[in-house]
Amino acid sequence: MIFGSKKGEKNEEQIHRSLSKTRGGIFGAVKGLFQANETTDELWEDLEALLVQADVGINTTTKLVDRLRDQVKSQGIKKVEDAYALLKMDMVELLESVDRPMELWEPRLLTVVLVVGVNGSGKTTSIAKLAYYAKNRGKKVVLAAADTFRAAAIDQLKIWGDRIGVDVIAHQPGADPGAVVYDAIRAAQESRKADMVIIDTAGRLHTKYNLMKELEKIRGIAAKQVHKAPHEIFLVLDATNGQNALFQAKAFKNSVDITGVILAKLDGTAKGGVVFGIAEELGVPVRFVGTGETVEDFAEFDPRTFVESLFE
Repeated sequence: MIFGSKKGEKNEEQIHRSLSKTRGGIFGAVKGLFQANETTDELWEDLEALLVQADVGINTTTKLVDRLRDQVKSQGIKKVEDAYALLKMDMVELLESVDRPMELWEPRLLTVVLVVGVNGSGKTTSIAKLAYYAKNRGKKVVLAAADTFRAAAIDQLKIWGDRIGVDVIAHQPGADPGAVVYDAIRAAQESRKADMVIIDTAGRLHTKYNLMKELEKIRGIAAKQVHKAPHEIFLVLDATNGQNALFQAKAFKNSVDITGVILAKLDGTAKGGVVFGIAEELGVPVRFVGTGETVEDFAEFDPRTFVESLFE
């Protein structure tokens, strides 16, 4: 298994394992299409249908198939295996086109990360996994329980904090989320001497105006205390929701300037194609993927590893 990932061997293995359902399902059928003797109109139609079924999305699918068909024609490609190689190359290029340097590991006194997403998307678990991942990279992390609208969210974050050995700053349910963020950053800077603060936020879409105002307030508080904070704003999406996850993402992007996506529960879906829709329609990179149920099942996303793993 040779992927050439720049993220590390463990990440490669986790991404490859998490895509077993996707690889064994629709993308296995995509690979099967290219066992034909020649490229035909029927091949393009079947490819388009399969990519849509895989939750790539209609717009992204059309772009990929049209581009591949044009390349095959303009380059005079005759061998089906050459068209197959081009498809994979185009997929990697699509994902890499939205990639940009991640601020998460940049050397600074304190890194502030804001995490958003609807309730039930795997947001709190993803925050715990990110904190554990950062801790294993030598970072001292503080969690801010700023989803004060749900007592269960505060309790869940505290439980995760105890489990992974990370401090959690929390107030009572119903408290001002901005006050929690202020106290968490102060604690990280002073008593905890931390390198990173990860902020949980309320997961609501039905009150988008209030959500936007609340997040603006949180961002303002963070920016006043730490230069250019928050340095990353991650949106957590549930991979098993497919195109519905993409609809959620668009709604959040209209309210929040997200810098990347954490794709939770990638191992639980046979339709991992939503990754391409995120890149094409949101214009933001997937940064991390949830690859299983344990806190260690979390990997930095790498486009080349992902595409190779789809067809391995």
